[in-house]
Amino acid sequence: MPAFLLGRLASLILSLIAASVVIFLILEVVPGDPAQFMLGMNAEPQTLAALREQLGLNGSLLSRYLGWVFGMLHGDFGISYTYRTPVSGLIADRLVVSLPLAIYALALTLLISFPAGIFAAARRNSRADLTVMGATQLGVAVPNFWFAMLLVLLFAVTLRWFGAGGFPGWGDPWLALRALTLPAIALALPQASILTRVMRSALLDTLGEDYIRSARAKGLSGRQTLWRHALRNALIPVLTIIGLQFSFLLAGAIIIENVFFLPGLGRLVFQGITQRDLIVVKSVVMLLVFAVIFVNFLVDLSYAAIDPRLRRRR
Repeated sequence: MPAFLLGRLASLILSLIAASVVIFLILEVVPGDPAQFMLGMNAEPQTLAALREQLGLNGSLLSRYLGWVFGMLHGDFGISYTYRTPVSGLIADRLVVSLPLAIYALALTLLISFPAGIFAAARRNSRADLTVMGATQLGVAVPNFWFAMLLVLLFAVTLRWFGAGGFPGWGDPWLALRALTLPAIALALPQASILTRVMRSALLDTLGEDYIRSARAKGLSGRQTLWRHALRNALIPVLTIIGLQFSFLLAGAIIIENVFFLPGLGRLVFQGITQRDLIVVKSVVMLLVFAVIFVNFLVDLSYAAIDPRLRRRR
């Protein structure tokens, strides 16, 4: 187990180093001068030079990269070119929206997909199975931003059960959860549809194994075989999808955050790109990459917890 854990940690660190280099280089070759953007096309050369010096844009690529990385390691993400405030504060303000939204959407995804996938697998080729698969096909096909607008029209405009957008803060947790409910549902629908299909497929593959037939031959009922033996062994591909989905929900909710006017990380990245605020874009993207890699690291550990044979293979 220690060797397995050290191997996963080494992979995580190498992935983070490679990602930081790629993110830094890509954003550095993007055309456009942040100082020129901030001061306008008619700015004096002396003023531009002074601002570039103030923003630290005149150093070498290596010195700027190392300063950025070591700053992040100490919790210093730099100063926003546009807002002139620490990037760490901007990220913290947005993270209290994006992280609960991702967790909320993932919880809804699991609450929908696990029962639906198990139900469909236990009734293979029945009308119930075909109904569940048809519903998941619709869920995959419908774009989440279009579904989000339908939710706003129905529950905010027509029924007035929820607000159409915005976030009131966590001063009143109930109001905050209400504000995140429609966005979470819009994000969870396609993810639940995908996970339901994966769960059903994984269970059906497991139920066809020899040890399952042996368990049935020894007298276990279909339900006992499903819950005691098949479900745990079917979780490996399901956990892979869950890890990818959480990463998507955290990093890929830009459209949904804009539909519901949520001040999350997605909108912060979008604003940073449009304003050429490279230090914000680099820091937020690196944070999201870290979240994705760390979630995959946890998924790898969960593989070993579910199937001890994987620890001995690596």
